[in-house]
Formats: sequence, structure tokens, C-alpha cells
Amino acid sequence: MTIWPFSVSFLLFATLAFTAPFLVLYYQQLQFTGPQIGLLVGLPPLVTLLTTPLWTGWADTSKRHRLVVSLAILGSASALVALPLVSGFLPVLLLVLLFIVSYSPLTSFADSATMFMLADKKELYGRIRLGGTIGFGLAAPLAGFLVQTNGLKFAFWGGAVLLLLALLVSQKLIHGQLSADPSVRPGFRALLINPQWYFFLILAFMGGVAMSATNNYLFPFLQELRANESTMGLVLTFGTFSEIPVFFFGHYLLKRFKPFGLLRWAMLITGIRLLFFAFSGSANHILFLQLFNGLTFPAMWMAGVAYADEKAPVGLRTTAQGLFGVMVGGFGASVGGFMGGALLASLGGRGIFFLYGAIVLCATLMVSFQQSRTTSSQPIS
Repeated sequence: MTIWPFSVSFLLFATLAFTAPFLVLYYQQLQFTGPQIGLLVGLPPLVTLLTTPLWTGWADTSKRHRLVVSLAILGSASALVALPLVSGFLPVLLLVLLFIVSYSPLTSFADSATMFMLADKKELYGRIRLGGTIGFGLAAPLAGFLVQTNGLKFAFWGGAVLLLLALLVSQKLIHGQLSADPSVRPGFRALLINPQWYFFLILAFMGGVAMSATNNYLFPFLQELRANESTMGLVLTFGTFSEIPVFFFGHYLLKRFKPFGLLRWAMLITGIRLLFFAFSGSANHILFLQLFNGLTFPAMWMAGVAYADEKAPVGLRTTAQGLFGVMVGGFGASVGGFMGGALLASLGGRGIFFLYGAIVLCATLMVSFQQSRTTSSQPIS
């Protein structure tokens, strides 16, 4: 039965490989200005802060998860089909927003269903999420070939085809609706008043900031280190393949450290790794540090999904996953992206990684200290 969530993860991240690397190239092909491109890149994550909780909240309150997921997939696929057919800034902006708004909750839905379908084997989530790593790794070169031979439009149309396949496979997901629970309002209140959720979401936010640093500013820093394009490709490859053992053996990590403990360790390693980036003197140092990528964002994501599922109030599993995803990919990524853009010109890539590494490390230590004080009688798991 786990073949279905594995397949959905594979297809969703394959879609990402077809679309994300080519969006800015498409904007440049349309000769959009720098401020226009900045708006197209920076606005969508902010919008998801509002829309993702609406999607997941709607699914949990209506208990019609399959319908909501289907509508979200159709919305994102429709946007990708139409995107190559327009050229004006406003139509492109609206379609990009439609794609991001529709696509952004899909991983939360998939993670929630995965955890439910795993039942008493939730610690094996990493092996399901490994489908996303494999999907991205296999789809990226195929997308590059299609773009090189047929143009950018085939990246978006290829992504739409993958989403339609995901629509078919997603019908096999079981979201664990609880028809006996007439109201989720008590659960919402429990989320709002539980201080442990604030500690958790702060670490998730820091994870998004760190993710933004490596996703957006690692290549500019490599340029500062005089790395060529081939080396940049190797850096990306090393980082991708380092995820495989962490996801595959993730159940051992979760069993050893528990979800919140693994989340703390992942964020500590993330902060230290960013600082090592800042002190790197060559691209070879970056290549070596990429071998530890699996212990940063992938471990953080795996631990966050496990914790959100474990501590979610009754009837709010998907909402909890949505909150986690919003803090990482919405709020954290937006703040990290906007701050980094302003800092790049003044501090350079080395300065960005030093500052972000110090912030992530200090915030993680402070959260760990405060959390240990408030839960001394009831340790968090």
C-alpha cells in the first residue's frame, strides 16, 4: 500500500524539477525587468502563508481531503499548461500565483496521508519521502534535455503531465478522516495554546531561512570562489545524493533521537554547516560539506513531519502538516530570501552564510534551552 504515497512523492518532486529551475529563465526570456522578476520570485511564498492553511483547514473541517487534493492538483496543472501561452507580466504573475497557491499544500496532504497509511510504522516515513529525492534526481536531466531540444515551454507542459499522473495516483491515498469527530475547534484551540508548538514552529522557521540561503545564494557564493558551471552541477549532485541514506535509514534516527530531538540536532548541524560554508576557501570545501546535506534539511523535514503527526490534535493532522510546511517554505523561505537579497550586495555570499549560520545556531540553542525549562517534568518527544 505504501507504493501509492511513494509514487505521489516521486511525481510531485519530479514536477518541481521540471518547473522550479526554469521559471527565472522564462522570465528573462520574456525580457521582464529586475524588479518584475524579484516580485515574481518573492511574492508567491508570502501568498502561501495565507493559502496553505486555508487548503489544509478546509480539508480537515470538511473531511473531503481527496476532493481538495484533486482541485489543488488540477489548479496547478492548469497554470502550467497556460503559462507558456502568455507573455504579459500581469498574466504571468497571476498564473505563477495560481501554480504556487495550488501546488504548495500538496506535500502537506501527501505527508499527512503517508503518516496515516504507515499506521504503526510511521518511523519509515523517510523511505516514502525518498521517492521525492529519486523523482527530482531522475526528472532534472530529462527536463534539461527537453528544454534544450524543444524550448522552455516543454518544461512547464512536462510538469503538467506529471501532475495529471499525480492526480490519478493520489486517488489511492487514505487521509484518515475521522467522521466521528463533529468539530475540530477544540483542536484549533489546543494548537494555539500549546507552547511546545511555538518551539517547534520557531525551529521550522529557522529551517526555512537556512533552506533559502542554500537554495538561492550558494551558487553566487561559488561564483565568488571562481567555481565553474560543472563544479556547481557537482555541488548540486552531491547534495541530492547525500539525502538518500538519511531518508532510507531515517527510522533509526527517529528511534534514537525522537522527532523533536532529531529536529534540534538537524538545526544545530545546519547552523554549523552554514558557518563552515562561510569559512570555505574553495569550491572543493563546499563539495565536501555537501556530503552532510542529508543531515540538515532532509533530517529536519523528516523530523518535522513526524513531530507534526505525533502531536497534532484529533482531526487536524493535515492542518498540522500545513503549518509546518508554511513555516518552512512560506514564512522562513520568504524572510531568508528577502534578507539575503539585500545582504548579498553588501556582505557577499560569505557574509550571508556567516550571518545566517550564526542566527540559526543561536536560535536553535535558545529554543532548546527554553524548551528544556518548560518541559522539565514532561520531556518532549
